[in-house]
Amino acid sequence: MDETVEKVETVETVENPETVEREKIQMITPLVEMDGDEMTRVLWKWVKEILIEPYVDLKTEYYDLSIQNRDATDDKITEKAANACLKYGVGVKCATITANAQRVQEFKLKKMWPSPNATIRAIMDGTVFRAPLLVEGITPLVPTWIRPIYVARHAYGDVYKGVEMTVAGGEVKLTSNRGNKEVFDFGEKTGIVQAIHNTDESITSFARSCFNYALEEKVDLWFSTKDTISKIYDHRFKDIFQNLYDTEYHEKFEQAGITYFYTLIDDAVARVMRSNGGFIWALKNYDGDVMSDMVATAFGSLAMMTSILVSPSGAFEYEAAHGTVTRHFRKYEAGEETSTNSVATIFAWTGALKKRGELDSNQALVDFATAVENATIETIESGTMTKDLASLFHKEGVEIKVANSKEFIEAIAANIKL
Repeated sequence: MDETVEKVETVETVENPETVEREKIQMITPLVEMDGDEMTRVLWKWVKEILIEPYVDLKTEYYDLSIQNRDATDDKITEKAANACLKYGVGVKCATITANAQRVQEFKLKKMWPSPNATIRAIMDGTVFRAPLLVEGITPLVPTWIRPIYVARHAYGDVYKGVEMTVAGGEVKLTSNRGNKEVFDFGEKTGIVQAIHNTDESITSFARSCFNYALEEKVDLWFSTKDTISKIYDHRFKDIFQNLYDTEYHEKFEQAGITYFYTLIDDAVARVMRSNGGFIWALKNYDGDVMSDMVATAFGSLAMMTSILVSPSGAFEYEAAHGTVTRHFRKYEAGEETSTNSVATIFAWTGALKKRGELDSNQALVDFATAVENATIETIESGTMTKDLASLFHKEGVEIKVANSKEFIEAIAANIKL
């Protein structure tokens, strides 16, 4: 195998002559940087060059997670990146392509490689916390949502690790060291079957991450499944959450003035729609995948959603919660102008820099990342934004200026106040 393909680099910024007089913020420990695909890869480069490198002596351990490099390395590069996140404690990831049949043909891939996000989440055994960014001038589609709704998604098992098959008649059984259990008898009929699994250890890690995050953010925690139908699988989640709360977190929640409660997922959906926000909604893997997109869209845009993977070992991975924006990338390749929203990518970087600064007691790095976040929100609220936000934005007395992809990032840079 060509060794250059799997090369892992420690990248240090080359000084920009225009900013050579500015004393750059020093980093103690590198970030794990995971590059991605298509238009988000372009935005990734611009965010680093325009918003970060002029101010920070950026140190990263770089992993190329483009679909081409994942294929060339038999996806080993993704595993290495995930393990590096566990080693260094903080990673930041660009959006990546998840291969389907069309992508296999387009890139002439060896096989249909799994989602890199799923691979990373499985190795880190983490919980994904997603929350919308609130911007004055963008009103949620649910008018009562005046505070963020944090969606906590269990990032292990369920359909993402499921086993599926087509059955052409006959019986399907489950076999374990406790014996056999007949699942379905298809008789002479043809059909489909799916098996999913989870582990008590992973569910416990998920629950503990949710309780800890609720205490950190000082917000209530809701958890919902469908245990009345799934009396073993879903009920196990419910029992583990409740036992952990009763034995370890009840007093801590009372002292913090926050609450935990469980309800069926259909009741939870109704409650969420009537709520004012301001809580964590913990969900199983598939439920969290679906509901996080619903919450993001209702608040404004997937591109305005933060996404943090929290490992029970204390490692963090920050990512953009959306796709690679293929349609815009095709226009970019053709030399046409695009107006792609880079906010989620920017906040992935700032979130990682802030956490790196916190872990290293590097307050200058924390303050810088906060300044970039404030500049991003200020830029939008003052009227400069990408095309996707223009149709959602209304603020009296503010004239909207639609910026192209690079202009928007440059406008944010002009608003950074240190």
